[in-house]
Amino acid sequence: MKRVFLCCAAIALASTTCLAQAAPAKASAAPAPAVAATPAAAAPEAPKSGFRADILKSLDDLEKKSVSLAEAVPEEKYTWRPGEGVRSIGEVYMHMASGNYAYANAAGNKAPADLDVRGFEKLATDKAKTVATLKQSFVHVRQTVLQTSDADLDKAVKMFGRDSTIRNVLFIMQVHQSEHLGQSIAYARSVGVVPPWTEERQAAQKKAAAEKK
Repeated sequence: MKRVFLCCAAIALASTTCLAQAAPAKASAAPAPAVAATPAAAAPEAPKSGFRADILKSLDDLEKKSVSLAEAVPEEKYTWRPGEGVRSIGEVYMHMASGNYAYANAAGNKAPADLDVRGFEKLATDKAKTVATLKQSFVHVRQTVLQTSDADLDKAVKMFGRDSTIRNVLFIMQVHQSEHLGQSIAYARSVGVVPPWTEERQAAQKKAAAEKK
């Protein structure tokens, strides 16, 4: 567990490490969009059981909840933060996106060269770009899991300067996303936004109760 929390705490370093390997964005008159499509490739068949299948199932849930929550929060609330020196709502979503690219990089799947991951949090006030960037980061990390064979899961790699395995990188990645999803839920509640999945469940319960009367 200690190793998990150390890795999660080091995500700021993670993003920097990932980005050092990616080409810097070209200068232009206007800021470059945060999103760049992951190169198209034939998608490997998804595993039906085992560690990778479990990770993919977890990613599906994390993506659905993270994206729906990001879509539910009004854009004017994206700059809200609980205190000075703490990430804002929008910055947390962009941090989650950069984390996906950082862990994918550690597992051997580099971000597209024209993707300015370092610029993610600078665009965190733009809801449309933030949501699109978050979605694309999940596409990229899912691609990472799919292109990794079961035989390669225990392959030795470096994760932010530490000895690790691809299996552990993927595990820590979903732990990191879970941590920040929880943070995002607390932030959303603080600005009066109920998580969509909770709202749906409550509506279904209310409807069922009414039908019993």
